[in-house]
Amino acid sequence: MTADAGPVLVFDSGIGGLSVVRAIRAELPSASLLYVADDAAFPYGDWEEGALKAHIVELMGRLIADVRPAAVVIACNTASTLVLPALRERFDIPFVATVPAIKPAAAETETGVIAVLATPGTMRRDYTRELIRRFASLVHVRLVGAPDLARLAERHLRGEAIDRALIAEQIAPCFAEIEGRRTDIVVLACTHYPFLQEVFAELAPWPVSFIDPAPAIARRLASVLEGRAATSGGGRAFLTSGGEPGDALERLFSGHGLSFGEG
Repeated sequence: MTADAGPVLVFDSGIGGLSVVRAIRAELPSASLLYVADDAAFPYGDWEEGALKAHIVELMGRLIADVRPAAVVIACNTASTLVLPALRERFDIPFVATVPAIKPAAAETETGVIAVLATPGTMRRDYTRELIRRFASLVHVRLVGAPDLARLAERHLRGEAIDRALIAEQIAPCFAEIEGRRTDIVVLACTHYPFLQEVFAELAPWPVSFIDPAPAIARRLASVLEGRAATSGGGRAFLTSGGEPGDALERLFSGHGLSFGEG
């Protein structure tokens, strides 16, 4: 580690990226982390694509200039599939992306029927369809765009009540029967979704495996850091809205080794 090593910057549209922080803590317990939730712009699915790309690149430029991170983890499928090439072209630091885990799902399925549960933006992205073409051409892939699950996960993480009937309605298309073969794997293509995984399992019409990409992201981060990150083991969290997190969210941050704001 160099003397001026910075923290790892973990960025998401909201607080769902804490599922990635959890995996990073398991893989790299001594890494210093800075978590930034772009709650001022949440949800990204409501944005026009060009405006969202410009927003993320501009915000990331300010964060990198202020923080000088050792690496950046884009803990958001929508942002990763939209702006990663532009970020890598503009900034000379490692970026670790979050993309739908279609390749491992296609390799692991026993029935040949999988689902990709995503935000509508990720579902529509050409990048997602290219992953299917490259790695799952021999598998039936059901792309499911869920417009409300990220919002529901945010409410759940803040300790608020969630509408289980709405969740059941939005995950229902994942469960397909094709010539007697059923979906056996559901790819969680949004970092918010692992926090609802237990609810998904309870509401599923039959048992399936859920693939959370966070452990693979953490392993990739470990491989690119090469000891360059600060190693205080601590971390901070910020909301781009400048608002206060509330007791439930502050406890959640603390449980992931993050203090809120300065200090």
